Amino acid sequence: MTDITMRPDAQAPAEGFATGGVRDYFELLKPRVMSLVVFSGFAGMIVAPGHIHPVLALTAILCIAVAAGASGAINMWYERDIDRMMQRTRNRPLPEGRVDPDEALSFGVVLTIGSVVLMGLAVNWVAAGLLALASFVYVFVYTIWLKRRTPQNIVIGGASGAFPPMIGWAAVTGDVSLASIILFLLIFMWTPPHFWALALFRNGDYANAGVPMLPVVSGERETKKQMLIYTLLLFPIAVAPYFVGIAGLAYLAGSVVLGGLFVVLAVQVWYDRTDKAAKQMFVFSILYLFLLLSLLIGEQLTGPLARLP
Repeated sequence: MTDITMRPDAQAPAEGFATGGVRDYFELLKPRVMSLVVFSGFAGMIVAPGHIHPVLALTAILCIAVAAGASGAINMWYERDIDRMMQRTRNRPLPEGRVDPDEALSFGVVLTIGSVVLMGLAVNWVAAGLLALASFVYVFVYTIWLKRRTPQNIVIGGASGAFPPMIGWAAVTGDVSLASIILFLLIFMWTPPHFWALALFRNGDYANAGVPMLPVVSGERETKKQMLIYTLLLFPIAVAPYFVGIAGLAYLAGSVVLGGLFVVLAVQVWYDRTDKAAKQMFVFSILYLFLLLSLLIGEQLTGPLARLP
């Protein structure tokens, strides 16, 4: 049996001869990541002032989803060498040779261009520009430039995942505002502790693949310290939507409780010498963001925002 961990440039058994089915190409789009991107984009659209025609709203969401998936496909194309060295990613379509690399790249590029152009023509060019910027940051800044060079890869490159609420906002308003920037910062500051929690209990995977994630380069103690710092900085940003007028009392209370739990988990990670707390924090981080966005959406859909007198 072939040793898939022998070197980064090792070729997949069937690379260059794959035909790829619909399910394989769908997997290239990283559907789980795409779902969170779409949800955050929808949240930005819902809380934005003004109105957008339902057809245009669906078009904007489709463009965000397709662009996010396309970036994921290009990411898988570029990282197919290290993906086959990591247990978490070795079963993806490219490491297993189920999709031809050239086809995966073409698939990603065509979908990226198509989604940006459609967003511009059907919705507005501000949203299209932000969509293009998000794709550029994920592919060129994060995937190609930073990921294999610096442990700050997810801090800087992770900005790509913070753009969807701004894109959704711009789809409705045609502009960028303080409120949309706060939504951007919410996800931007959430991303490092979320991914570093994963990196802590997948440290061996990243080390074997030569990816300089923070636990690999600086050790677990420094990673845990940075996670705690980011969760503390995230707390005031998470409550800020209330104070700029796009969230109500339910959101304010929820953000305080969820933010406090996030900090508590970061403290537990700091003291834990096993992977248990890191795994718990990783799972909770997904729930944390989902619940915050759900509160934002729910308040808008159920009636006027509650305000303090």
